[in-house]
Amino acid sequence: MQTVNLGILAHVDAGKTSLTERLLHATGVIDQLGSVDAGTTQTDTGEIERRRGITIRSAVAAFDIRNRQVNLLDTPGHSDFVAEVERALGVLDAAILVLSAVEGVQPHSRRIMRILRSLRLPTLIFVNKIDRVGARTDDLVADVRRLLTPAVVPLGTVRAPGTPGAAFRLYDPRDDGESAHRLAETLAEHDDEMLAALVNDLPPDPDQFDRALRVQAAAGQVHPLLFGSALSGAGIPELLDGIAALLPASPPAEPEPRARVFAVERDAAGERVAYLRSYGGQLRARQRVVAYRREPDGRITATRARITRLDVVGATTDQAEPTGRDQKTTELTAGYIARLAGLTGVRLGDQLGSPVGLDGRAHFPAPTLEVVVRPRDPARALALHAALLDIADADSFLQARVTPDGDTSVLLYGEVQREVLTATLAEAYGIETECGPGRLMHIERPTGVGTAVEIIGHGFFGTVGLRVEPGTGVDYRLEVELGSLPLSFHKAIEDATRAALDQGPHGWPVTDIRVTLTHSGYWSPITTAGHFRDLAPYVLMQALAQAGTRVFEPCRRFEAEVPADRLGAVTSCLARLGARIDGTDHVAAGWRIGGLLPVRFEPEAQRRLSDVSSGEGLWSSVPGGDRPMSGDPPCRPRTDGNPFDRTEYLRFLAQPRNRS
Repeated sequence: MQTVNLGILAHVDAGKTSLTERLLHATGVIDQLGSVDAGTTQTDTGEIERRRGITIRSAVAAFDIRNRQVNLLDTPGHSDFVAEVERALGVLDAAILVLSAVEGVQPHSRRIMRILRSLRLPTLIFVNKIDRVGARTDDLVADVRRLLTPAVVPLGTVRAPGTPGAAFRLYDPRDDGESAHRLAETLAEHDDEMLAALVNDLPPDPDQFDRALRVQAAAGQVHPLLFGSALSGAGIPELLDGIAALLPASPPAEPEPRARVFAVERDAAGERVAYLRSYGGQLRARQRVVAYRREPDGRITATRARITRLDVVGATTDQAEPTGRDQKTTELTAGYIARLAGLTGVRLGDQLGSPVGLDGRAHFPAPTLEVVVRPRDPARALALHAALLDIADADSFLQARVTPDGDTSVLLYGEVQREVLTATLAEAYGIETECGPGRLMHIERPTGVGTAVEIIGHGFFGTVGLRVEPGTGVDYRLEVELGSLPLSFHKAIEDATRAALDQGPHGWPVTDIRVTLTHSGYWSPITTAGHFRDLAPYVLMQALAQAGTRVFEPCRRFEAEVPADRLGAVTSCLARLGARIDGTDHVAAGWRIGGLLPVRFEPEAQRRLSDVSSGEGLWSSVPGGDRPMSGDPPCRPRTDGNPFDRTEYLRFLAQPRNRS
């Protein structure tokens, strides 16, 4: 049986989970439709998900259609949970992007579609809620072409949109020549034979049309668009036909074992369970495996683990089942997804069996909001820190850090994620907490070259010399002989150096840097690895102080649509806030302004846009990287004892909790 790993992605409230529920019902997996509002859906299983009515964790359900098993991944729609979408993207064969016929194309939808197109991931667009008052059809298709992709192929029309009787009807190229000709123009972009027919004013051949649509949709060159309603069931049969006919199956099995972790959760008994998609080989219960991970600095590390339990999603032990499915419940093979227990320490994005494909590429930016979390009962401070580390151990996007005053801070994407984290700590760990105001995360980059050497015998039982200079990511190199130190000492220096880069001269993480070990030495048998872990951060900061760093702030890439007579006033207002205007385009409603704006000014920009445009302006934005700050940069409180001051740093090391 073929498999298709299909992701459902959307802006929040577009109806992803309701669509998942409808597809499972239409294919006979469930007898009764669940409700998001009632908290009875198949994929939103967590108590917080049910209560809030939003998807927080990626969930998997399976159904069969035309001798295919479709593994359906329902991903979060809220932008605060893009880490879940990030990992799901790495295991998908195809996707459905869900839009609301009422709300239309929304900012998160645009960000997702941009990534899907860059990945050339075969994608169907499903416009949901055609039975809702205010539903749009033709002008929404125009918005999709303008804002998402020009390579959209609407496959039909809607009868009575915005009413309970709304229905979807497929085009028939044999009967609807005008529509077929319009769609053929899109397909002709990648089909020379069809282009020649159009040039010669020949009507599109229906068989040729179907063939071109299948080939181009499977290659991610065009995106078929269908309308429907997850609540009424309109358009669902046509969507299922599209899934079966237009989306490609999983590729053939790879020769070597490889499986990727895309979700981690705890089951009802508190046991850690990982979801994996297999690309090749077999995995079984009680098997010992090697898990590979690409660290944030680019290194690939490996750990060993043992599978204690394995359940294949959608599989059955009944080999005589009419569906013809031959997948066992206890053996994971290529194209399938399974829940595995026993993989202690495995995180999102890890791979079992092989490091192939661990490119470390991130489609979404890292979180930029740092929030201090405090227990309401001060006696639970250690328990809170342990709980946050446990949560962060499963989610590599969530980073926990002890603040100088002993509190714990975490990096988050936004307010909703903060509320969910607070609820999780209360319900899963029994710790009531409160969060301080969020602080935007900045980064530092070296501006020059700096060197520093600390010779053995001057307060440290080791010699370390480091040179720092601009680079890409975090690049650590050796300029000394590998045999000049025991390997454990080399590892201690490298690990301590990488960890120390979390706090540059201004307290922000340092990136795009090359660090070279230029000097090394030790006293045997006095020197230990711990001495090098203490010494390396001190030498690194001396070198960084000499090189100098510059602080960069996070930015948003924005688009503002304004009435024609407000263009000058809006661009002037944005410029005063520090925006970089990249261009303006004439649109039906007036003008669209695009550019880059520091995150800290976005709330003010939105307020002023509303005032200047008399409430008619529209604002949307996506993460836009960073840019250097002018003037005195903000500083972040240090937690490492200030290695820029020798006396203060040695006093910090002498404290009992910091001894090696």
